[in-house]
Amino acid sequence: MTSDSGDPPKDGALGEKKVSDNSDVSRAEVEDHVGKDNILDEGVKHRLEASAKLENPLGGLTTEQLGQRGEDFCAKHGFTNEEDIRAFRLGAIIAGNMNKYDTVDGLTDREKLVLDREITHKWSNPSMLYAVIVICSLCAAVQGMDETVVNGAQGFYKKQFGIDDSTSSRNSWLLGLVNAAPYICCAFIGCWLTEPMNKAFGRRGTVFISCLISTLACFWQAFTNTWWHMFIARFALGFGIGPKSATTPIFAAECSPPKLRGALVMQWQMWTAFGIMLGYVMDLAFFTVPDRGIPGLNWRLMMGSALIPAVIVCALVYFTPESPRWYLTKNRHLDAYKSICRLRYEKVQAARDLFYMDTLLQIEKETMHIGQSKIKEFLTIRRNRNAMLASEVVMFMQQFCGVNAIAYYSTEIFIQGGFSTQSALAASLGFGIVNFLFAIPAFYTIDTFGRRNLLLTTFPLMSLFLFFTGFSFWIPEGTTAHVACIALGIYLYGVVYSPGEGPVPFTYSAEAYPLYIRPIGMSLATATTWLFNSVISLTWPSLTLAWTPQGAFSWYAAWNIAGFFLVLFFVPETKEKTLEELDAVFNVPLRQFMRYGLSQFFYFFNRYIFFRDVQAPKVPTMAVEVEYTEHQFSEEKSHNATARV
Repeated sequence: MTSDSGDPPKDGALGEKKVSDNSDVSRAEVEDHVGKDNILDEGVKHRLEASAKLENPLGGLTTEQLGQRGEDFCAKHGFTNEEDIRAFRLGAIIAGNMNKYDTVDGLTDREKLVLDREITHKWSNPSMLYAVIVICSLCAAVQGMDETVVNGAQGFYKKQFGIDDSTSSRNSWLLGLVNAAPYICCAFIGCWLTEPMNKAFGRRGTVFISCLISTLACFWQAFTNTWWHMFIARFALGFGIGPKSATTPIFAAECSPPKLRGALVMQWQMWTAFGIMLGYVMDLAFFTVPDRGIPGLNWRLMMGSALIPAVIVCALVYFTPESPRWYLTKNRHLDAYKSICRLRYEKVQAARDLFYMDTLLQIEKETMHIGQSKIKEFLTIRRNRNAMLASEVVMFMQQFCGVNAIAYYSTEIFIQGGFSTQSALAASLGFGIVNFLFAIPAFYTIDTFGRRNLLLTTFPLMSLFLFFTGFSFWIPEGTTAHVACIALGIYLYGVVYSPGEGPVPFTYSAEAYPLYIRPIGMSLATATTWLFNSVISLTWPSLTLAWTPQGAFSWYAAWNIAGFFLVLFFVPETKEKTLEELDAVFNVPLRQFMRYGLSQFFYFFNRYIFFRDVQAPKVPTMAVEVEYTEHQFSEEKSHNATARV
């Protein structure tokens, strides 16, 4: 039991263990973590305490203690203005009281109104915050355009580069290699530059440099004349794509109020889909441009057009404030406060968020030294290992569900299906529009239907539509049914991909890992998706040559079936779960969760196919739920998923 006093438990006693009523974990499994005196293993204890502190670092402090901490913060970091000191005193109290501002004395009516609108009107924020969101959305659009302008351009430059023989294995591999170049760079170099670039240049600096690299690389691509020159230019593009893809969501999240962060993580995927659509628009817009003395002027304009949003970002990014959290990591607290004041209506809001950020940052620094090396903990700690496995499954399947084979080669696919080149470009634009429009419902479905359920529902449908698309190539050519069924299959595939494997992987990976190893986990997740992206880009032309379109589409249809079972057996639900509940979910022995997945599979058939009245299987969780400190409840009543992301 916890102590009745205000002091935390002593001598390592973390409190009385509690066994969940709906847990199927055996007593032997419990005893793996609990010693003879019901005390957790030292390593497990430290990790649970880390999660507890990071979840609510100010838990248990009185109003007076919180107010004093706010004043101490001002004294320590050079805040001398009385108005600022008042803001930090009240902000610390609000932060420590789980944002229940109505119980805090001393707030003005204006401040209460603004704090209330954070909840009732979460999209009501200063224009500068929306400037940051616009910058991040443009970065996502740059990303999408970089990925798809090549879709239409390759039909022209492969002829100019002499790699257009569709029967040549060498030419197929060279075409795939040129397309895959930026993603090879991302996977092996670009993504791993994110941390040093952020440390040296900040969030804005990294965004500026990565967009500048994208601008120069897009310009360079437009002036190439050989396949190897194009490969080099596109490889250089990877130095822009990698750091930008990892930094921009962080930049947006660190500038945003907690209630808005989850939605902004989703916006990255949505505006990337918008950029993908915009890339198809540019392909179609420049299709009929004559050479005018410049061989291949149309495809050169296509490849160069992706620099437009990148130039806009470079021009505007330094008009927005730097991430306050980045300033804190550099011990520049006054700059951090000036920055966050531009992103909030009232100083109390700014002081609350900055004080909480700094408190969290100090605890994160402490937790970085828990136990053994963080890399080793990925494999040796079951909770981390299971989270890594689940994250890698969804990241791997985001590529091997086959979406980027369509995104990068849809024009070639439609041409193989009997479309004219211009009609194929128009049909590709149709896929881009579908991909963008059906990403919008994910704002609602991801937190209501759930991550696991979305994947289990959409994987079989994606498999079905890929089989349908591939088999449609057997319909006699020259018939309306031939081209219509190919287009229909691809569009239906886009409809089910966009709310499922589109937004889920990045959201899932961002919440699966414990906070103290999350940066490493996200670097691994990002590198994984770019690695297998490059594999898809590299191999698709050779795959269609060797296996025909029927075999190539069936290959990825089969992977979607595999993806269904991988999710069923290895990917637990994370929707609306607090950090403590995620610890319990991912600490379940893998064999036990696989048994649950199998029983859920048979339950579905009995309940919804044979209409039998059967009991749903219980979701397994870790049996021991420990009260970490006197002030940490064993189960939190509030489930706020966006605050975690």
